[in-house]
Amino acid sequence: MLNIFARASVSRVTDPIGAALVRAGLTPNAMTVLGTAGAVACALAFFPQGMLLWGTFTVWGFAMLDLLDGAMARARGYGTPFGAVLDATCDRLVDGALFAAIAWWCFVQDHNNRAAAAALICLVLAQVISYVKARAEASGLEADGGLVERAERLIIALVGTGLHGLGVPYTVEITLWLLAVLSVITLLQRAAAVASAARAAAAKQADSSAGGAQP
Repeated sequence: MLNIFARASVSRVTDPIGAALVRAGLTPNAMTVLGTAGAVACALAFFPQGMLLWGTFTVWGFAMLDLLDGAMARARGYGTPFGAVLDATCDRLVDGALFAAIAWWCFVQDHNNRAAAAALICLVLAQVISYVKARAEASGLEADGGLVERAERLIIALVGTGLHGLGVPYTVEITLWLLAVLSVITLLQRAAAVASAARAAAAKQADSSAGGAQP
């Protein structure tokens, strides 16, 4: 949802940076891999050790590099199918590493099994929500939208860890359960969108078949 409303504003900032990086000889795929490697490494290094502020700001910083690969592709004038697959794959890696690291912190450092369960639920739902979209598009259907897409997941999760790192109690657990509920709603929204698109495609195919059968 945030992607729809913020894309134009964000592009005005990232497009000049993307153009400069392309002129410097970097490629969108290199930026995707760099951002992913940094975010995964920082999530796994800082959160399990209880360094929530370091984890929050470094993961967020590397995740922001994900905005630049699209800007670089636009500056270059084209994207590639491999780049799209790489980007989606790397997004799933970052989501998995982030929520796994937060779950580890909840289990080992905070001794909060409820929050850890919420983190694992968020991890699974993040992967499934993205898979529904990918599988639908592979079948020629649409499953965009929903309350929480990747940007919202990162914001909600990292706001919780950041506030807890600043000394505000219970924010990790609260934000994780909030994200879990919103993710369930998003999954249902995408499933409904796929069902609607499938019905529309079937009706269109039936109309085409009926039209072709007329003398």
